[in-house]
Amino acid sequence: MKKVAVFVLLLVCTTSQIASSVKYGLLPNGNLEQGPKASELKGTKVMSGKSIPNWEISGYVEYMKSGQKQDDMLLIVPQGAFAVSASRTCAQEERLNVSVSPNNEQNDSSGLFPIQTMYSSNGWDSYAWAFQADAHVIEISIHNPSKEEDAICGPIIGSIALKTLYYLKRTRNGNFEEGPYIFPIPTSEGVILPPEIEDDHSPLPGWIIESLKAIKYIDSEHFSVPQGKWAIELVAGKESAVAQIVKTTIGRNYVLSFVVGDANNGCEGPMMVEAFAGKNMVMVSYNSKGKGGFKAARLAFRAVSTRTRIMFYSTIYTIKSDNSGSLFGPVLGDVQLLSVRKLHHL
Repeated sequence: MKKVAVFVLLLVCTTSQIASSVKYGLLPNGNLEQGPKASELKGTKVMSGKSIPNWEISGYVEYMKSGQKQDDMLLIVPQGAFAVSASRTCAQEERLNVSVSPNNEQNDSSGLFPIQTMYSSNGWDSYAWAFQADAHVIEISIHNPSKEEDAICGPIIGSIALKTLYYLKRTRNGNFEEGPYIFPIPTSEGVILPPEIEDDHSPLPGWIIESLKAIKYIDSEHFSVPQGKWAIELVAGKESAVAQIVKTTIGRNYVLSFVVGDANNGCEGPMMVEAFAGKNMVMVSYNSKGKGGFKAARLAFRAVSTRTRIMFYSTIYTIKSDNSGSLFGPVLGDVQLLSVRKLHHL
């Protein structure tokens, strides 16, 4: 039996109403530490729709304590002592839907997370979803949309947090300083940014996650990053890519500079990043010792359009050697685009 567990970052069905004054950190009772009374539980099943403070539930929802055994699975909650399950977890396709209302964008009012792939080695993944607030008070809903093979299967939810993002028109976020909230726990393994997120409401402002698999957002408190406090890790080979469209002047020369390295997370082995600027490409190899370290790289090109797509992806698909099966990859940071007079002076 496989445990599928998530932290949800916001930027059966559980619903919470919050005011826009919550700009950074956990939602009210976001760690679910305030739970139902004993009289409102039948075993672990929650029997009353309003028994969890600040949340309203419907369908089959369980309230579970860290260390509690569920069949042959021992539940470990890395932050706090409690979690809720939209029923029990099983080894099958798992998804989680997060939505917000009111929302004036009917086609962009919810996010569907494919959570069958486990990226971390501790059994818990943190996910981020971005949205535009259209009211001072909003309702956030989390539910399991899957038609389970087993009626009592489903994802476990540990904590829910919110962070306000700022989209500055002239800032393309090349140092990844603007991004989702990271839970302040010693065992944090970063935040998963789901694939195919468009630029308008990306949890990584300025960037498009256009791959089949997710990328990971990491911080300097738990990992090695090349500059500042944040970076991204391309964790799924060619299925893990980020891109953005930048304004360029036709005929002008540019240099795309960036840094590639490892996160100091014990991941050893060869890594390769391919960087693109329009039709121009460079391959940057890096041999990771798993102890942190970086190398600078650059790609010189002449613009042929007023808008140029820059993109990065990892060429090599790598898995940790600790028998966890966790994916890892190169760290990318300090992305800059500079206009230069002559390319042959570089």
